[in-house]
Amino acid sequence: MTLRILIVDDEALLRMAFSTILEAQPDMTPVGEASDGDQAVRLARQLRPDVVLMDVRMPGTDGIEATRQVIRASPQSRVLILTIFDLDEYALAGLGAGASGFLLKNTRPEQLLTAIRSVAAGDAVVSPRITRRLLEHLRPHIPDGSGADRDERLSRLSAREREVLIQVGRGLSNTEIATALHLAEATVKAHLGRILPKLELRDRIQAVVFAHESRLIDPA
Repeated sequence: MTLRILIVDDEALLRMAFSTILEAQPDMTPVGEASDGDQAVRLARQLRPDVVLMDVRMPGTDGIEATRQVIRASPQSRVLILTIFDLDEYALAGLGAGASGFLLKNTRPEQLLTAIRSVAAGDAVVSPRITRRLLEHLRPHIPDGSGADRDERLSRLSAREREVLIQVGRGLSNTEIATALHLAEATVKAHLGRILPKLELRDRIQAVVFAHESRLIDPA
């Protein structure tokens, strides 16, 4: 299947560079370009792309608000935020708006392509440092669990799926989970593919948050 990509950036040269990289891939095609957040939302609604490459700082509606609106306009679209700013608040705001990944613009082309494929497959692309900051940000808001039952959605999971979710919540990659649980990596991916719809979650980031909010992970 060819992945359909919408490129959003206020710099024409960067849009051209991203488009050139994508056009060279047999499994990707750029379907549109937007120079600001408002145009991105309109095109996402019209084109229904698989992945949106989203800049953060743009005139008018910025990339964070555009991410939120794109996901409402085209729920099946995944957003991968690209920025030159290696700042936690951008990552946290973007992930909070529903983005599935966060990369710096100086990422090598092969890493960008891998990230696009991962996000399109329902995975998340976030550095371990950003994941740690996300969890630190969430920790004060996670209930202490005293006298409270865990989320009833946990009952939908098999014992093995719960084990996989715990490892996801700890920030492990599929490869690391496979090693820890003595499984094939493809098996881990299959489990995660079942876990997300069972828990009504969009992607891996939401699974990390769910694992902590449901107290599968010890907050200490």
